[in-house]
Amino acid sequence: MVNVGMRAGTFAVTGSGRRSAGLALACLAALGIAVSAAAPAGAANGRPGVRETVCADSLSVRTAPGGAWMGELRKPQTFDVEKVQSGWAYGFAYGDINRKGWVQDGWFC
Repeated sequence: MVNVGMRAGTFAVTGSGRRSAGLALACLAALGIAVSAAAPAGAANGRPGVRETVCADSLSVRTAPGGAWMGELRKPQTFDVEKVQSGWAYGFAYGDINRKGWVQDGWFC
């Protein structure tokens, strides 16, 4: 079995061997599916003191950088950035969450 996963800044293929991973990538290419881990066009980093609009289809809000999942922000919900630290932004997540947390930086319009 082959699993293909994408996340901001990473692309992972896992399975029973290199042959399976190569086959999975060849199938994606044959189907015309672009494999890219890049942020959406026009995506930018958060700016402290600015209420930013989310550009990602889904952006996880966490208790700490890489910590427990609290919920999801979706385009075009907003996030009020208080600080940016090592690729993560801390602030208030509006929308369905309505509380403070951490999101991966670089997914704002």
